[in-house]
Amino acid sequence: MGIRTACVALGLSRATWYRWRRPRRLGARKPRPAPARALGTVERQAVLELLHSERFVDCAPATVYAVLLDAGVYLASERTMYRLLAGAGEVQERRNQRRHPAYAKPQLLATGPNQLWSWDITKLLGPAKWTSYHLYVILDVFSRYVVGWMVAARESAALAERLIGASLHKQDVAPGTLTLHADRGSSMRSKPVALLLADLGVAKTHTRPYTASDNPYSEAQFKTLKYRPGFPPRFGSLEDARAFCQAFFRWYNHAHRHAGIGLMTPEAVHYGHSQQVYEARAAVLQAAYAATPERFVRRPPTPPKLPTAAWINPPESEREEADTGQ
Repeated sequence: MGIRTACVALGLSRATWYRWRRPRRLGARKPRPAPARALGTVERQAVLELLHSERFVDCAPATVYAVLLDAGVYLASERTMYRLLAGAGEVQERRNQRRHPAYAKPQLLATGPNQLWSWDITKLLGPAKWTSYHLYVILDVFSRYVVGWMVAARESAALAERLIGASLHKQDVAPGTLTLHADRGSSMRSKPVALLLADLGVAKTHTRPYTASDNPYSEAQFKTLKYRPGFPPRFGSLEDARAFCQAFFRWYNHAHRHAGIGLMTPEAVHYGHSQQVYEARAAVLQAAYAATPERFVRRPPTPPKLPTAAWINPPESEREEADTGQ
């Protein structure tokens, strides 16, 4: 039987077979002789000193190589420079560039209405290509109630300031009781908005850059809006967009049974009517169980649980409890 066939039958590679047949070398291997064309000790030290010099300390070896060639100097190849830096343990980012700060993950908790709001801006396509309108929405994280919204022709910090101020006045939010969470857009981080929130005693937090999961409630609300039947591919005018949003937010706040809040409407949770609705649902289910208990095999039916807390980026302990249903 040939070697190829035997190796296939044994599930063995031919390289392993030949390695096994090769006699083992006894003792330590002889050191590899230095190539005749290698740089000498003095030359290697000169190249390293040049790479460490003030002129080239923050330059990549490719840049150093090119600058030296333009000056009519050749000391070593680019690969040799990398090899010398690697031998000195210095292969790393050499450029002098800005280091972005390490952004902390926002961990926010709401146990009742008007404790944590989330706001964002999304675009609604206009009648022609490259035209769009801007929808501003402020959402209460605990109740999912939209406390304020506005459709405008442009994104503006002044318009955002006006909407936030009107929403705070309408909800009669006391100073020091509310946190306003948003992404890192220009309007969200604008100075007028920051000054308004400071004057009204509202804390503000922001998402990490390019992390949509840090603002999940606003993102989910926008998806509910844009996946509604009847949401048009484009709006004919600014008035059309406002009319559609007015009907949508009326339905969303007063008629939409939200899965995240026990199939309650945001209005019922926001204004404290959810317990009454829960008790009425429990009475209906109790009557149904009394009439036909054989239809409920494991236990009497109960309504979906009412919300007790809403997290943005919950800690691991809270996430584990939610996964186990405790």
